[in-house]
Amino acid sequence: MIEFEAVRKEYPDGTVAVDTLNLRAESGEITVLVGPSGCGKTTSLRMINRMVEPTSGRILIDGEDTGTRDPADLRRGIGYVIQHAGLFPHRTVLDNIATVPYLLGWDRRKARARARELMERVGLDADLAKRYPAQLSGGQQQRVGVARALAADPPVMLMDEPFSAVDPVVREGLQDEFLRLQDELDKTIVFVTHDIDEAVKLGDKVAVLRTGGRLAQFGEPKELLEQPSDDFVAGFIGKDRGYRALSFTPADGIALDPEPTVPLNATIDQVKAAQNDGWVLVVDDRRRPQGWLQVTTVDPDADGIDPARLHRGGTVARIDGSLRGVLDAALSSPTGRGVVADVDGALLGTVRAGRVLDRLDELNGSGTKT
Repeated sequence: MIEFEAVRKEYPDGTVAVDTLNLRAESGEITVLVGPSGCGKTTSLRMINRMVEPTSGRILIDGEDTGTRDPADLRRGIGYVIQHAGLFPHRTVLDNIATVPYLLGWDRRKARARARELMERVGLDADLAKRYPAQLSGGQQQRVGVARALAADPPVMLMDEPFSAVDPVVREGLQDEFLRLQDELDKTIVFVTHDIDEAVKLGDKVAVLRTGGRLAQFGEPKELLEQPSDDFVAGFIGKDRGYRALSFTPADGIALDPEPTVPLNATIDQVKAAQNDGWVLVVDDRRRPQGWLQVTTVDPDADGIDPARLHRGGTVARIDGSLRGVLDAALSSPTGRGVVADVDGALLGTVRAGRVLDRLDELNGSGTKT
């Protein structure tokens, strides 16, 4: 557990970065600090490992005042992940990950074995072990950064906007991988972001900070979305907070329509026979959706379907996900029919946005809060 007790950070010029912060990050949970620029998110995070020293107040980890610890010793027991990964450019991936074990005096063989284990755990190919950071993609670099933070198996991890420097698709994948890891490892994590969607997705608890480092509201994401404490919190979360709240309503139970499909090697006659309102859904041999095909664009003389003609912009929602994912699938589909798959990615059926809203009405009518 990490506790902030009346923590304040004031710089010599009189600037107050954090103002009397009282906060508790529970053991085994992800606590997210979110807010506008200048609200003291990163300063609060860096005071935990004493990269920034508080002006007053105390920060305790499992009841121990961090101010009584040697800063270097304290930091070796806390994983730290930053934006752009912060890797050593002259070290290989394997040696970057093994950095803290080396500092702790582990022998080289043990440290590297731990690094290889973590590469697999965070989804990095073993062939990347001897590469240098400049030879990796942004997403791969961030995975190395997470693996390095986990190398000595610290009970506490600090993460400062670790996924903000990568593109949205890679970012979503990293977030999902991070949640999977946390489910396995059960770390106490303090995570900083400026993105309320990321905060809602990742946080067990979310702390919204005002400019000047004052706590505006602290609670579960669902609580913040449904009951913002004041106009500042409501404005920061955004007017579409009702849509975000759908993230906490499971998709299972929604009725799906059967959807005709064709394989990529389908003939023009098969495409025409399967079309629904001028469109047909193309699937692979495992019935995983590949994209929508507009029948009028099919070359009648072609041998199979040209993949370049598929509309791939529509989201594929998973039945074990949320109603937000299903609604997004329906709204982003060129046909207005959202594609829903099972946990293995195989097609279950499609659904229109109206039925998602009907499902919400059903849940509200049964007393379920959404």
